[in-house]
Amino acid sequence: MRLTIWGCRGSVPTPGPETLECGGNTSCVEVSLDNGTVLVLDAGTGIRRLGEQLVERGTKRVHLLLTHLHLDHVEGLRFFSPLWDAQTTIDIWGPPSPILSLKERIARSFSPPLFPIDLAAVPAHVEFRDVAREQWTIDGATVTADLVVHPGPTVGFRVETVTSSFAYLPDHEPALAGRIEGRSTDWLSGASVAENADVLFHDAQYFEDEYEERIGWGHSSVGDAVTFSRAVGARRLLLFHHEPAHSDASLEELEAHARSLAGGDGSSPTLAREGMVVELP
Repeated sequence: MRLTIWGCRGSVPTPGPETLECGGNTSCVEVSLDNGTVLVLDAGTGIRRLGEQLVERGTKRVHLLLTHLHLDHVEGLRFFSPLWDAQTTIDIWGPPSPILSLKERIARSFSPPLFPIDLAAVPAHVEFRDVAREQWTIDGATVTADLVVHPGPTVGFRVETVTSSFAYLPDHEPALAGRIEGRSTDWLSGASVAENADVLFHDAQYFEDEYEERIGWGHSSVGDAVTFSRAVGARRLLLFHHEPAHSDASLEELEAHARSLAGGDGSSPTLAREGMVVELP
């Protein structure tokens, strides 16, 4: 299983000289399985460049897993090249809503005044699916989704093969539900998808002093991200969903702070960087 980061910025794209190293595109991660299957996690602006690559590779089947429908996680979908290829099939999975279907909610961004082309006119064959309550399989990989603490219906994902596991929690505020450290994982938001993962991508948007002014916004401090990773026994932590106001220099400070907090727990917190590739055995 190969993980490629096409976007790791949070909230809004941040192009510019201050963000060249970690990148300014919003959330999008490609999961490539050994059998050639492609899973895409979230459709932030990073999905545009990924789409160009998939067309060059001749990929005709894509599984897109959306954690939620906040704009920074779906704003790149309209510019995803495979969507405009009539020979491509795309399965779009997302959290269910009691009010509107997943298709109806996504269609809002494919209509005037936001976009000139209606979703019904998209050439690709697109299937919209609510994430299952139980584990399901996609071409040999086991996928698990569970609701997490974040405004609006939001899920985290776990992708697992016979040899490795990957957890993806880009927007998550577990501390809002109470103390993280010392709590049973049965009562810890996100633990059902993150427990004992080989690698965990987790929201670490704020320094602790920033978080104190943003409690309830749906994102984590770097300290809470490290504590959560330790609580669920993740083997490696990637700090994800970078604050738009954080330059590369600020993020390097955040990474150093995370490593000092982790001490010798072995998780080796690392900044997610656009273009980073993580190989799992």
